[in-house]
Amino acid sequence: MDLTFTPEHDAFRMEARAWLEANVPPPGALRSLDTAEGFDDHRVFERQLFDARWSVVSWPKAYGGREVGIMEWLIFEEEYYRAGGPRRVSQNGIFLLAPTMFEYATDAQLERYMAKMASGEEIWCQGWSEPDAGSDLAGIRSKATKTDGGWLLSGQKTWCSRGAFAHRCFGIFRTDPSAERHRGLTYFLIPMDAPGVTVRPIAQLDGETGFAEVFFDEVFVPDEDVLGTIGDGWKVAMATAGSERGISLRSPARYTEAADKLVDLLLATPVDEGHHLDPRSAIADEVMKAYADAQAYKLHTYMTATKVREGHTVGAEASATKIFWSETDVAIHRAALRLLGESAELEVDDGRGGTDLSEWLDGYLFALSGPIYAGTNEIQRNVVAERMLGLPRA
Repeated sequence: MDLTFTPEHDAFRMEARAWLEANVPPPGALRSLDTAEGFDDHRVFERQLFDARWSVVSWPKAYGGREVGIMEWLIFEEEYYRAGGPRRVSQNGIFLLAPTMFEYATDAQLERYMAKMASGEEIWCQGWSEPDAGSDLAGIRSKATKTDGGWLLSGQKTWCSRGAFAHRCFGIFRTDPSAERHRGLTYFLIPMDAPGVTVRPIAQLDGETGFAEVFFDEVFVPDEDVLGTIGDGWKVAMATAGSERGISLRSPARYTEAADKLVDLLLATPVDEGHHLDPRSAIADEVMKAYADAQAYKLHTYMTATKVREGHTVGAEASATKIFWSETDVAIHRAALRLLGESAELEVDDGRGGTDLSEWLDGYLFALSGPIYAGTNEIQRNVVAERMLGLPRA
């Protein structure tokens, strides 16, 4: 692994930094992404990114990218989080579906979908989990029946992120009910406004609708919207899952930036507030471990990116990576809450952390979902045990 940046890398970083500093909306300028109004706000900014060719820097120019490498993408992510860029409304598409599309899609599918995905014109949600098939994805019951020119999809998907507002959905359905659990599945690209699709937003505790359950009642999907081959959907879905658990969804900048703010919070916390902080205190140790883990994830990601650049693929180690980044996220925010105490519930900036203190609480509540989504960490530990360590199945 070579961590020496080239002059070209440095120039790319400076260009990205200058654009982001000039264009990233100030804190609070965009309404919550989990509301209809905020969804539209974020799509406007997504279009700005696309027009300046910053939305998907590693993609081909034909789809709005800059055709740079994975190192430049990591550099851009570092600068994006450094500038305080908002959550990406298009993340399900550009970080999860897109790598799978580049591997399995036809030229016609790429031409039809990629630029609209990158610009935010079409936002995607993920149709995988079902009421009786969450971590056990192979247990899905939603089915697709062959008909003239396409398929009729029936069933229910749940916990669809951005599902309340998305334009399209990618998901797997059982096309051969007689096949083994991991076979007879097919990956579909589905319009959310098709006849037979019913979307029911799932309200969170704050009343916002970041998720939805989606019902399919004989929804017609044409043959040209099958991704990959019929019956081979499990393999295609695992490519998407690898992206979700590996390096594309959760860039290390997300955690190193949060860890830097955590250290600032530690240093800004007065000793006389009852915390009795000093370099030997337990909370300081907790902060430093979270900081070190964030840096370790960054170095690991650069190592993985180096291997990918040399032609290697990310396999079962993506499960180990997912365990690490999700638990690091929890650790960073848990340490912040311990520092803040009751102040974590304030919606004001008192100078400790450079942001609304309530953002640490919001971040903690979201971090708690990390060990669950993208496949629960319990399941990922089984994958690590069996596929990386060669241990026998229990």
